[in-house]
Amino acid sequence: MIDNMPVFAKELIAGGVAGGFAKTVVAPLERVKILFQVTLRFLSLPLTIQWSPMHEIERGQKGLRNGNGASVARIVPYAALHFMTYEQYRRWIILSFPDVGRGPVLDLVAGSFAGGTAVLFTYPLDLVRTKLAYQVVGAPTMNIRGAVGSEQMYRGIVDCFSKTLKESGARGLYRGVAPSLYGIFPYAGLKFYFYEEMKLHVPEKHQKDISVKLVCGSVAGLLGQTFTYPLDVVRRQMQVERLSLSASSNAELKGTMETLVMIAQKQGWKQLFSGLSLNYLKVVPSVAIGFTVYDVMKSCLRVPSREALEAVAENRNSQHTLHS
Repeated sequence: MIDNMPVFAKELIAGGVAGGFAKTVVAPLERVKILFQVTLRFLSLPLTIQWSPMHEIERGQKGLRNGNGASVARIVPYAALHFMTYEQYRRWIILSFPDVGRGPVLDLVAGSFAGGTAVLFTYPLDLVRTKLAYQVVGAPTMNIRGAVGSEQMYRGIVDCFSKTLKESGARGLYRGVAPSLYGIFPYAGLKFYFYEEMKLHVPEKHQKDISVKLVCGSVAGLLGQTFTYPLDVVRRQMQVERLSLSASSNAELKGTMETLVMIAQKQGWKQLFSGLSLNYLKVVPSVAIGFTVYDVMKSCLRVPSREALEAVAENRNSQHTLHS
């Protein structure tokens, strides 16, 4: 059955498993990071981690995993599309532009387009995930500015979808997509670029070592995230802006650059990097696990090497050219 499965289907499965596994591992840190970006920026990291689960529906880890269902529901198709389209774009570029070298620059371009494609298909789930994670039950008793009231606005993924559609229409499901695309194009491209560039400097005998893949993935995610993090903060604040302004029906929703300038002016430029240190703790294991599990899954699903697939594609292309 596995041998008869198309290569793109195997890449979809491998990417989905990798993304879901990595996201579940770092879910608590993702929850706290979002709160840092949009609500609890004036609390210290230890206080935020302690406060978040203590003032949710239940004590313990459930508070820090609020919104993880939507997060996993988004990341599985996102990661599946991201890795699969990356491989497809990479092969397409090689076939369409034979003069392009097979180096990290190729991975930069393919990764950028793959990231943009995945975002467009899965963004509504990211919006829902953020709104669910933004709900901080019990905020009034703690006098936390900007947090949602003591009653949950959304009861789950489906409820959040339906209410967002009712309030803002289909366009509301893509609120904040612009900074997402601005951020994902360089981030996804840089992530693959740094990962492949680092692997070039690894001795051949260590190329398949899991520890080496983990290190390469960690550094790649860390560097890529550092360059694009401010846009992630803008995206989060745009996503929850409607909740924050719910008390003022006449308030206008701002665009990407307006939000960026507003954050810098009113909250200070440091807010554009709010939660970055925590994000490092999340990105390092997330990207490392994602790349490593993806490679392991490809081996388990017996996906041919990129060189073999590209050679087959080039052979078919040359035969097609001769017949035409």
